[in-house]
Amino acid sequence: MTGGAGYIGAHVVRVLTRAGHDVVVADSLATGRAARIGAAPLLRVDLASAGAVEPLTRFLEDHRVDAVIHLAALKRADESVDQPARYYAQNLGALTTVLLAMRSAGVRDIVLSSSAAVYGEPTTDLVPESHDTRPLTPYGATKLGCEDLLGWSAAAGDVRAVSLRYFNVAGAGWPDLGDDGTTNLVSILVDRVLRGTPPEIFGDDYPTADGTCVRDYVHVLDLAEAHVAALERLRTSGVPHEVFNVGTGAGTSVREVVDRLEQTVDRPLGAVVRPRRTGDSASVVGAVDAFQRATGWRARRTLQDMLVSALEARRATAGVD
Repeated sequence: MTGGAGYIGAHVVRVLTRAGHDVVVADSLATGRAARIGAAPLLRVDLASAGAVEPLTRFLEDHRVDAVIHLAALKRADESVDQPARYYAQNLGALTTVLLAMRSAGVRDIVLSSSAAVYGEPTTDLVPESHDTRPLTPYGATKLGCEDLLGWSAAAGDVRAVSLRYFNVAGAGWPDLGDDGTTNLVSILVDRVLRGTPPEIFGDDYPTADGTCVRDYVHVLDLAEAHVAALERLRTSGVPHEVFNVGTGAGTSVREVVDRLEQTVDRPLGAVVRPRRTGDSASVVGAVDAFQRATGWRARRTLQDMLVSALEARRATAGVD
């Protein structure tokens, strides 16, 4: 697995290990932590760097890897607007390295961490995989580019692939694997609550019920379990490349998330409204029935589960009572 020492990746590593799989990890540790992956063998490598193909190939061969889950990528949409070349170089470069190493090592199966950011500004309440893909940020464009690269590689017979378009990931399966960054709404809100800083809402004039952005929030543990289901799908479907949404199929506004968090901590948070940010869509909620039909997987955990587990994890790592 690439990116296995990160927030999402570490959950996937633990779920796969508990399901009886042998897991090895390739990670630069730029944002990940080696302690998260336990006893899993680690190759520390920047996959987008020159010369990364050879060590990754040896790593795949030495550990007799038979499938790859590729999560390693830069993932901040706002940052990508300011640094588009860096995002293209890192995200497409890393996948290129992985595919070249897989071909050299004779590994065919790959699950790609993609994103709902590929859709841009959806024109339907529920977004199916067949919806037009018009990313609003370089981040979303690089994820779509990775899907395209996988599609061409599958057509060439090099790989069998599943691309999982994640929606908004939150929560923690275990306190030691909590998100210690502040790059998504729930982690930002939890950080501000524990620091006693008012939450910020970016835009309250969107064409939604309460004027704030609506998103589909999925628990990180549900998402990790989706990767196990995707691996099984690869081994049984015979389809060269499939693309699936992974979410709950239900939307929640930013204001509703803030309100729910206020109820959870039992105090007002005094949210402050700021101007809209570049690249934010009004509403992105996934139609998730295709992946459910294909694999039997279904998101089981609630927004409340996400908020409570995220709070517990951040308090545990920060030493807050």
